Amino acid sequence: MNTTDKQNSIFLKGEKASADYFTGTAWVNMLVPQDETGSYAVGDVLFEPGCRNNWHTHPAGQILLITDGKGFYQEKGKPARLISKGDVVVIPSHIEHWHGATKDCSLTHIVITNNTKQGAVKWLSPVTDEEYNKCHATNKSRPDKVNLTEAAVRNHEELLRDHKSALRITDPELIEVFDNFAFDEVISYGNLDTRTRVMMILASTIACQALTEYKVMAGGALNVGVTPIEIKEILYQAVPYVGIAKVLDFIPATNEILQSRGIEVPLEGQSTTTRETRYEMGLALQKEIFGEAIDKMYKTSPENQIHIQKYLSANCFGDYYTREGLNIKTRELLTFVMLISLGGTEPQVKAHIQGNVNVGNDKATMLSVVTQLLPYIGYPRTLNAIKCLNEVITD
Repeated sequence: MNTTDKQNSIFLKGEKASADYFTGTAWVNMLVPQDETGSYAVGDVLFEPGCRNNWHTHPAGQILLITDGKGFYQEKGKPARLISKGDVVVIPSHIEHWHGATKDCSLTHIVITNNTKQGAVKWLSPVTDEEYNKCHATNKSRPDKVNLTEAAVRNHEELLRDHKSALRITDPELIEVFDNFAFDEVISYGNLDTRTRVMMILASTIACQALTEYKVMAGGALNVGVTPIEIKEILYQAVPYVGIAKVLDFIPATNEILQSRGIEVPLEGQSTTTRETRYEMGLALQKEIFGEAIDKMYKTSPENQIHIQKYLSANCFGDYYTREGLNIKTRELLTFVMLISLGGTEPQVKAHIQGNVNVGNDKATMLSVVTQLLPYIGYPRTLNAIKCLNEVITD
């Protein structure tokens, strides 16, 4: 027994494991021996590169806590799973399996094994070289960790500290590329604070019909201080631009998220108009944002289409834009976001670029918004939005 060499383990490496049950060299240090508790044992096992144990079962199951290195865990009849530091493996009772190191890296794990009248383990046949080599061939192109920059980790944790993406396991290469881009490169551009950035992404996901991403971001929005009323107002603002058919599924999803945080719904009402005042107040707000362009729209509208102009004034602006909970600058920026995320709305995008300028959102702010949306809406819609920006604001 070597009691001084710790190698990759945080504990002493213990005694050399029996060749009857291990192929290659392994070291076992029983931290809590079976005979001291009568119910479970805890051991620290170090597999040297190329080492694995035999196929075996546990009558009462086992838990592996991977503390260092890299290796495989495989259940009979299933593909081998690549395991590494930080992973936890829960092994059910009576499931035939094996575990061990890769060819080029050691593996250290803590085992927690329950004892029964039948004992703690039933050893079976050795893992053949063919079975072991097949694991390496199958997993050689699968990265076991997602390599994220410090900034990406920090920004992701700030926003989505409670969210664990399953794609980190199934699609680690994609997550590595996307998270480093969206949570580091893209975030580093522009003048948006975190709250505003996340509000714009929420609006974009609604327009894109990205309900799964919306639910993730809605939880993140609450984490960074976006209020429940602000989230609901983003939803309501989407109705006249995206349509209730596309917004409808996002409403119960939002309510579930709010209720899961202990927030009661319905929230406090934000309406400021009545059936009698909505048209007048909406028209006044339209003119405040767009100026003489509104009078021109009314004058040039054909008689059989003037009702649409009145709907815009009374419904779009009177019912929605006049609500409290979000200021006009934010609402106009949200509208710009929804339009560029929908795609194919360039005339309306240009009109609302000018509307944004009129309420105090400059080109730099809108360019920052477009840049933050790039990972979510893609390059074609991003480039179309920038083209519209350059055509409306030429300086």
